[in-house]
Amino acid sequence: MIPVRVLAVRYLANASPALCAALGAPKGYPSLGLITTDCDDATYIALDAATKAAEVEVAYSRSFYAGAANASTPNAGEVIGILAAQTPGAVKSGMEAALAALGRIGFQEVEHVPYLAQTVSSVGGFLAREAGVRQGTALAYLIAPPLEGMYALDAALKAADVTLCKLYAPPSETNFGGGLLSGTQSACEAACAAFADAVAEVAARPLESI
Repeated sequence: MIPVRVLAVRYLANASPALCAALGAPKGYPSLGLITTDCDDATYIALDAATKAAEVEVAYSRSFYAGAANASTPNAGEVIGILAAQTPGAVKSGMEAALAALGRIGFQEVEHVPYLAQTVSSVGGFLAREAGVRQGTALAYLIAPPLEGMYALDAALKAADVTLCKLYAPPSETNFGGGLLSGTQSACEAACAAFADAVAEVAARPLESI
């Protein structure tokens, strides 16, 4: 697994109401926790974990263009996530849950091709909104470089009884692609395995059909 580097974390115990509103924080959620890392997709899964561990909402999350290798400043990486809560203690608990999750989540690599094939067994509020599913649904979170991502996503959809909830059409901000698939936990795991196998196939023989 390619480890995720956490680049910066800061807390605002009582952020400006104007800033909270502009970021999309719910009314009455003035405490914010800000994080940047070098891996956007792992961070999104970690932010979702925060919503399951504490009374927090993901107020804002955005990938940066071109990816961490082309970050504009040392602490930018490729994503910013902002948690919002009613109290400083709650937002800190949520951030601690996100940081713990980042220690368990990361891209794999085959033939120098990175990919993410992660089963989220029970999504929280953030990924539920992203995928348009109920909280507690199992999701397969699948991401790879553009061609590998689309080729492997097709394999994942054919390998198990899963539904395509969201397509990350290439190129994303970080020049990858993939999608979110819903189904039972076992179906999502089968989809993840098929996705990984298909990425490895392309990585090993990218010009096989020529």
